[in-house]
Amino acid sequence: MTLAAVSEPDTSAPTIQEVTLPPLGPGDLQVRVTAASVDPIDVFFATAPQAREIFGLTGTVGLGMSLTGVVTGTGAEVTGFSVGDSIAALHGDFRAQARAHAEEMVVPSATAALLPAGLDPVDTASLPLNASTAARLVHRLGPAAGRTLLVTGAAGGVGGYAVALAAHAGWTVTGLARESDRDFVLRAGARELVTQLPGPSFDAVVDGAVLHAGALGAIRDGGTFVGVASASPATAERGIETHILSVEPDGAQLAGLLALAASGVLELRVAGRVPLVQAATAYDKVADGGQRGRWLLLP
Repeated sequence: MTLAAVSEPDTSAPTIQEVTLPPLGPGDLQVRVTAASVDPIDVFFATAPQAREIFGLTGTVGLGMSLTGVVTGTGAEVTGFSVGDSIAALHGDFRAQARAHAEEMVVPSATAALLPAGLDPVDTASLPLNASTAARLVHRLGPAAGRTLLVTGAAGGVGGYAVALAAHAGWTVTGLARESDRDFVLRAGARELVTQLPGPSFDAVVDGAVLHAGALGAIRDGGTFVGVASASPATAERGIETHILSVEPDGAQLAGLLALAASGVLELRVAGRVPLVQAATAYDKVADGGQRGRWLLLP
C-alpha cells in the first residue's frame, strides 16, 4: 500500500488515500517519489467531470504526471536502471491508482531517465511534463532555417521551455508575456518581449498560452501554428498549417532535456512546495493561475 492523491467520481478536489501498487511488470520500475509537480492537466483531472468522459475513466484514479524519485525495484527485462538510481519520469497511464502524486508508484522504464549529477532532485520534478511538451511543439516546427517564432505564454511552464528550446535550436524568438516577466523571457533566449499580440509578422507560433484562434493573427500567410489541445482549437486559414499535439512519455527525449537543464540551457522554476498530504493547497494555487514555476508535492 502507498499514500496517493487520487480523483474519485463526483468529487472536485484531490483526496489522499491508501492504494495498492500494481504488480511490477517486466519493463517497469518501482519508484519511491522524491517530488512531483502539480500541472494544469492534474487540476483538470481532479476537478472537471468531462476529464473522465474524455479518457473513459471510471472509479478511483491516481493523479500526477511529472516526478523525480529513487528506484526501489526493477522488472526482469529492465536495462539501464538499478535499485538506488535517482530518476525523473513522466507517468502517462491515466487509469493507474498511484501515479506521480504518491509516496511510491510503478512506471514503465521507457518513460524514465537517470538524473544527471548536479540537478536538484526536488526542483527537477518541475521539468518532465512541461519540457517534454515544449520539445514536442518545437520539434514539430522543423528546422529553424532563419525563421522567426512567437511563443505565447512565454513565462509559463510550457512556454518558458519552448522559448529556451527554440532559441537553442536557432530560431529568432519573440516571447509574449507580461512586462514583469521580461528578465526571465530574455534570459531564456528570446530576442524580444511583447506584451500584446502583434499582427501577422511571424513565420510560426508556439502557443504556450493556449490562445489558438487568437494567436493565428500573429502568423504570416503560409506559416505554422503548433499548440496543445483546447475546447476551441485553431483551424487553418490563409494557408497556415495548424498542429495540435499532446505529450508522449519518452525516456530518451527526457534524458536529453535533463542534460540541457544540467548544462544551464533549461531553467528549473519552482513556485512552492507542500507535503503530499496537503495536495489540495497546491491544486488550488495552480487553479488560480498566474504561477511562475510549478508547485511541488513532497511525500
